[in-house]
Amino acid sequence: MNWLQIHITVQQSQVEVCESLLLSLGAVSVTLDDAEDQALLEPLPGETPLWDKVIVTGIFQQEDDQPLNAEALSQFIATQIEHTAIRSEVIEDQAWERAWMDYYEPIQVADNLWIVPEWLEAPNPEVTNIKLDPGLAFGTGNHASTFLCLQWLAGLDLKDKVVIDYGCGSGILGVAALLLGAKYVYATDIDPQAVLATKQNAELNGVADRLWVGLPEEFDAHYQDKTEILVANILAKPLMMLVETFYNLTVPNAQIALAGLIEEQIEDVKAAYAPYFEITGQQMREENWCRLSGHRKA
Repeated sequence: MNWLQIHITVQQSQVEVCESLLLSLGAVSVTLDDAEDQALLEPLPGETPLWDKVIVTGIFQQEDDQPLNAEALSQFIATQIEHTAIRSEVIEDQAWERAWMDYYEPIQVADNLWIVPEWLEAPNPEVTNIKLDPGLAFGTGNHASTFLCLQWLAGLDLKDKVVIDYGCGSGILGVAALLLGAKYVYATDIDPQAVLATKQNAELNGVADRLWVGLPEEFDAHYQDKTEILVANILAKPLMMLVETFYNLTVPNAQIALAGLIEEQIEDVKAAYAPYFEITGQQMREENWCRLSGHRKA
């Protein structure tokens, strides 16, 4: 069986109607993509932001004995939704549950650190290799913010240190810290799926016995100490809201890394942290994503 994809470029205000139309015509799934490389910053709680111009893609089954007429389907959609650009393509059937694996390769973060998808062999078995299931939750090392935080951790002396990973996603930062010598990691995230992913990736790397992970309210109740190293790869607004929390979680001169922010947000984040932390480092990757680092004031 083959699959027909219909790609429709619409304005943000037309997305809901377009989705409904594709589903009513028999699409088995509908996805949304950015049509103009427009960055979306962090949403407020409960919000689902969309780009100004969106590519809405419907996927239809193509039965061998009764294939869909792509041209006729496109023409009909054009009569229902004004001012759209429509294109179609046929995709041959394949093992979709494994096809996504082809997009992942080992990533070298530093001389002593690689990220290796769990189904691949490590290019250099002699260094620290993080085994990762990229399908579990956000945080594969491909994203600039995660990469920058991994580089920061790889440059620290983590031996016998306790590390906090605040906003752990897939758990990749906490797992990396343990593999690089940390004594223990406390990780937290607002997403229950991230908590599960962190546990599974810790088990995959043989460090689950040295990692605690839970939701923020569980973390607040469980962790009553102060740490020497804290990494937070989240977003600018939550980072600014959490500055006093991070101050209270760290000892004087504790090392801290903040990521998940873009260049335009750096000065606001620095200003929020200035009363509590000395920000001494700033790194950028892929032109816009940034990591700030520094230490807690005495």
